Amino acid sequence: MDRRALLAGGLLLAVVPAATQAQEKFPARPIQMIVPFPPGGVADITGRPTAQVMGRLLGQSVVVVNKAGAGGSVGAALAARAQPDGYTILMALSSISVLPVADRLQGRAPAYELDQLTPIALISADPTVLVVSADGPYRTLKDLVEAAKAKPGTINYGSSGVYGTLHVAMEIFAGAAGIKLFHIPYQGGGPAVAALLGGQIDCLASGPAAAIGQIKGGKMRALAVWGDKRLASLPDMPSMAELGYDATFYIWSGLFAPAATPQPILATLRDAVKRTVAEPNFKEAMAKVETPIAYLDAPEFKTFLARDAERLRIAVERIGKVPEK
Repeated sequence: MDRRALLAGGLLLAVVPAATQAQEKFPARPIQMIVPFPPGGVADITGRPTAQVMGRLLGQSVVVVNKAGAGGSVGAALAARAQPDGYTILMALSSISVLPVADRLQGRAPAYELDQLTPIALISADPTVLVVSADGPYRTLKDLVEAAKAKPGTINYGSSGVYGTLHVAMEIFAGAAGIKLFHIPYQGGGPAVAALLGGQIDCLASGPAAAIGQIKGGKMRALAVWGDKRLASLPDMPSMAELGYDATFYIWSGLFAPAATPQPILATLRDAVKRTVAEPNFKEAMAKVETPIAYLDAPEFKTFLARDAERLRIAVERIGKVPEK
């Protein structure tokens, strides 16, 4: 065989592995699910059972990786910049659309833009609850509002971060009630819950999943729900609407992928989520943490996201620039 034939054969052998790799069925290795908050918050509580069931259905592990920081911006930015190959997905909260708006308000370049990510599916939607320590002085929402009016800016509340979902929820309520509260941001909903239990803050907006155990265990008292009706799991807790406050707010959680992810891979991920939310094991896990499943496939989720993002943009711009420490 002459030299040219040997060279051609070598090139062919070099191309075969690349072609095989390009055609390998997705997923061929574990998938990383970024949760941009610490363990214990709504995204983590929803993400873990989602990852467990998705992994079983896909035949590859889906590994939850908590990447907390900047109210969710750190993890969201990592996902937005990841290789668009389906092996990095993001479990985000409502705040995903807030953070770029907030960055611009603060006079800095956004860590990511929403159009760098593409929706896979909406998974859950929690009406936020306002909770206080069971040992504290506030037994009703009226007690809290009256105290805040008597001493503006002295009652403090925790959140998952500046402009995060829980920050926005509390400011929507404060605006509706005509009160001024003092904001203390934490690095996620879990640490904020711990701060309330430790007596470091007076009140907190929380997804029911992150607080329901403490409420039922008598360590927290729920004063009201941001939803337009009462929660089935806490039927004695009034809604903001029935108390006369126009402050409806939901914390939703949904999966995203980098925007350039190929459609066949997105279709596989979408199908896996659709089957996941129908699995009895998943339904049982979500019921245990009192988190309502609110599944929407990518096209419907995209429409929902656009509407929700505009509503939150208006709320964030109403908060305005927050002094940085």
